[in-house]
Amino acid sequence: MGHLGSATPPIEISKKKAEARLEAAQERLLRLRLIVGGQIGEKKIGPPLCVLFEGWDASGKGGAIKRLVGPLDPRHVRVAQFAAPTYDEKRHHFLQRFWNVLPGSGGMAVLDRSWYGRVLVERVEGFATKEQWKRAYDEIVEFERTLTAEGMILIKFWMHVSEEEQLRRFESRQNDLLRSWKLTEEDWRNRKKRPEYEAAIEDMLGKTDQPRARWHVIPGDDKQYARFAVVEHVCHVLEKKLTKRGFNLDAADHPGPTEL
Repeated sequence: MGHLGSATPPIEISKKKAEARLEAAQERLLRLRLIVGGQIGEKKIGPPLCVLFEGWDASGKGGAIKRLVGPLDPRHVRVAQFAAPTYDEKRHHFLQRFWNVLPGSGGMAVLDRSWYGRVLVERVEGFATKEQWKRAYDEIVEFERTLTAEGMILIKFWMHVSEEEQLRRFESRQNDLLRSWKLTEEDWRNRKKRPEYEAAIEDMLGKTDQPRARWHVIPGDDKQYARFAVVEHVCHVLEKKLTKRGFNLDAADHPGPTEL
């Protein structure tokens, strides 16, 4: 099916090779963060970086985020998680609650779910009217255009997992005392509406994939692959964008014991 059909299973890779690629990508990312933060290289502050994660329940968002920020100094990267809006948040425009977590120049933020809830769960579950969620595509595109026009590097991931693998992970969580808290009745209920969610996801990917705010679909059935694929893609985009903006990446020293 459409965009989700592109999330084909990755080429099989051994756990050892996957771990090696992840470690190399993490070191590469650390060096880039030091450059963007003005700590090494030309020592000038770089653009803000925002990495946004959406995906199916149990698709591996948390594991990917953990590997993405793991090598970075937690004082210099913000991870924000978004659930259903509160009563007070509902009194404002749906985009209002996201502004305060967005990064400034030289900063980095990682969003575990985002403004796309308006065209996903709020659409499927009826929390937004049809007029509201249909209007939201243009509102989101303009919002992201505003952010990127100001210089933000915005990277968007959809973590895809097959229906069969999702069920396996649900059952695994259900039988694990230390992970059962991750599984809720809402997760099971959402699973029954997978066709409706697939339609919403296809619309979202088609209507909000823009030149400066591209979607990248990660096939997540293989967790090891998904984790290094996420970090490698962030590095690739960062290197491309920084070079285009005149940063001399070769001027940077290799990262020492100081982390950012």
